[in-house]
Amino acid sequence: MLPDSIPSIESPVEVRNFEVSDEDLPAFEDMPFEDIEELPLDHPGAKDPEYRKRRDYIASLAKNFRETGVITDVPYTEEEQGVWRYVAEELEELHRKHASPFYLKAKKNLGISNERIPQLSEMNRKLGELTGFRLAPIEGLVNTRSFLSWLSWRTMLSTQYIRHHSRPGYTPEPDIVHEAMGHIPMFTNQAFADYSQFIGHGARMATDEQIEQLGRLYWFTVEFGLVEAEGEIKAYGAGVLSSFKEMEHAFSSDVELREFDLETVINHDYTYSDIQPVLYVVPSYQFLKDETRRFIETFGS
Repeated sequence: MLPDSIPSIESPVEVRNFEVSDEDLPAFEDMPFEDIEELPLDHPGAKDPEYRKRRDYIASLAKNFRETGVITDVPYTEEEQGVWRYVAEELEELHRKHASPFYLKAKKNLGISNERIPQLSEMNRKLGELTGFRLAPIEGLVNTRSFLSWLSWRTMLSTQYIRHHSRPGYTPEPDIVHEAMGHIPMFTNQAFADYSQFIGHGARMATDEQIEQLGRLYWFTVEFGLVEAEGEIKAYGAGVLSSFKEMEHAFSSDVELREFDLETVINHDYTYSDIQPVLYVVPSYQFLKDETRRFIETFGS
């Protein structure tokens, strides 16, 4: 991970401010990120020069965004589209059975289909109309404080490259499948979007210990959260929704489901590379928003 670096704070955070204009946004130019050229040897694409070349090209488009503020559409190859179609089709039945009803509606409203990789520009425009959320392309991973802090400006940093074709069901890092199939639809829910912004407000004010707590809260909600819906338990976390392995596991007898308790969650350590043995269930997105607001209002007191 990179050293902590967050957008500058020129005034106190207004916890209940849900409207962010373009003029309010910090500059993207100095945003730190990890060098995606440095793939670990166990990465499926580490020894594929053509794949690495494509990642570098797609990363260059994100770099252009940081300089211009304009999202450039990616001309995805047929091989990349094939990876998307494979994952989307594998997830189709699992989504119908286990995904949050709101998520299913949101995918449709955003125009996310099994046929092609959606462009960030399209989803960004629709999100802006629905909840005022934004998408910002990023060429690599950023650290926890930096990533979460951007949520304060109702902005999600998103990768655009896609996993290696040799293992379409697996990715060691967030890719466009994880972002578009997992994260982005949920930002069309106003309560969830506000909750995410509260996380961002907290990250801008947090001590190092509180950043660790916010990271755990994010992990067990935005990444691996479950919600009560229509008398059943459904998935809304991106890590579950974008992985058929995680989705099958989350609704098996091998996982322990617990009622969401904020104090318990923010002190629950996890291992990001393992299948999750414990998942937390929230009664509603509004509940999550309210609990998190109360939590971050204690920061700095």
